[in-house]
Amino acid sequence: MQTLILAANSNIPPLSILGWIIIGGLAGWIGSKIMGTDAQMGIIANIVVGVIGGLLGGFILGLIFDVGSGGWIFSFLTCLVGACIFLAIAKAFMGRSRK
Repeated sequence: MQTLILAANSNIPPLSILGWIIIGGLAGWIGSKIMGTDAQMGIIANIVVGVIGGLLGGFILGLIFDVGSGGWIFSFLTCLVGACIFLAIAKAFMGRSRK
């Protein structure tokens, strides 16, 4: 019963799976433009980067801010920041493996 009460009181914005995919795709695409990796990526990779970026950004920004109450715009910015961080980490590892 306690878990049900906690879930009912959550401040997470009510986005559907389709909403998260759209936000993740846009954030991944813009993040890949910012990081200069767009030519190497397709739409599926952009969505994956955006979703992973959303998880990463949500974790990192969740340590500092209340990410659950920001709405669509803050969710998008969280995904965008996380996507850029994820792409920077991926570029660092890819650069090492090519040497």
